[in-house]
Amino acid sequence: MDLDAVVLADSSLAAVRIAGLSARERAIRVAQRVGATRVHVVDTAAQRAELVAWYGVTGAPLLLLRADQLVHTPLAQPLVDWLRGGGAGAAIAVGDLPAGTYGGAVVVTGATVGALLAGLARGDTDTQLVDGLAPTRVLQGAIARHAIRTPDERRGAHQLLYRILVKPQDNAITRYLYRPVSFPLTRLLVWTPITPNQVSYLVAVLVAVGCWLTARASFDAAFAGTAIVLAASYLDCCDGEIARLKLRSSKLGAWLDTIIDELSSLGYMVALGWHCHLAFGPAYLDGLGGPLPFDPWVVAIAVSLVTYTASIYVIYFNIIVAVGSANSQDYARHFDVVSAAEANHVRLRPTPPVDSSAELPAWLRPIVRYGPNIVRRDFISWGATVLAGLHLTQVAFSLFAVFGVITVVILGLDHLRLQALRRSIAASGRVLDAPAR
Repeated sequence: MDLDAVVLADSSLAAVRIAGLSARERAIRVAQRVGATRVHVVDTAAQRAELVAWYGVTGAPLLLLRADQLVHTPLAQPLVDWLRGGGAGAAIAVGDLPAGTYGGAVVVTGATVGALLAGLARGDTDTQLVDGLAPTRVLQGAIARHAIRTPDERRGAHQLLYRILVKPQDNAITRYLYRPVSFPLTRLLVWTPITPNQVSYLVAVLVAVGCWLTARASFDAAFAGTAIVLAASYLDCCDGEIARLKLRSSKLGAWLDTIIDELSSLGYMVALGWHCHLAFGPAYLDGLGGPLPFDPWVVAIAVSLVTYTASIYVIYFNIIVAVGSANSQDYARHFDVVSAAEANHVRLRPTPPVDSSAELPAWLRPIVRYGPNIVRRDFISWGATVLAGLHLTQVAFSLFAVFGVITVVILGLDHLRLQALRRSIAASGRVLDAPAR
């Protein structure tokens, strides 16, 4: 669907910056984020006269955004969804304003576009024009808009926008150990020209340095390298946070972050294993039954490479092919088969995990509920740092190797179930639709 957009930025408030972006630039990015292929910015009253000529005869629907406030994607996206659902005429987003109040976002179609632009060119206010359109009222999403006229309103706008940094997938370790550090760091970085992808590149460099130090015989070097990898994991939280705040999320950025994360895990695991090979040598396990004909550390590295690579394949097959995501936190173990829009078409719907801890003894519930967090990367980074600081790097690497085998077995069974489900759908003559992205 073609979509044009006009951003009214002829107010002095358009220059107000919230989380590193002016209200003008944020409105432009919102328009682009929801699909506008052309965005015309009105910076002065005189430029309003250019609107009719700029629009021409394209016939595309028009999104109008006022840049005298903080606007975010949930203000405009419901209007675009209304269009895609067959809406015609005009629609405004409402939600946090009194009934009948125009909140600074409107979408118009057909002849209404020309009437709106002609009125703006004459000098009429957008509020007057929208009042005369009798628009459909569409409920805006959360974190959609905020006034920025006074210092208090600007502080409120910052607080509103920073709420998007809380991800529903965050586990307890991320929420209580990582976000309290990454949030303040992100709030500093958003005011700089640093892009999310540049943060990802910096994370990759830090991890490379950390792995280089870890892969030495010295315990102090291994601890320093592990600490650097831990610091990189904190910085790694910031790229996604900056992208969400500055509306710079992209498929390239998501995959770049994902690839660096997985290569970091693999690289650190190999580096730690090589450290154990140098620090302890092949004779470390001789006391268990005589000299071994091979170096157990090198064998464990090879086994871990296989198990981790297989686990990565299974996880990303699951989230890409079945879930429709690029975030490993969206991995789903079970799926329901539900009807799709077309006849004889179905799709897979992830089944929410069931909290079965309620039926367990009180002392066991926290273990069952939070125990799975110990195999997450967030916890592993901290655990490896603590063990390295205690000169127990052999324990850390052994746990890597053991959990790698356990993980690949569990994920492998999940993968077999998913493939069996896909085959059963094909055998029944139904068509399995790709997941929505």
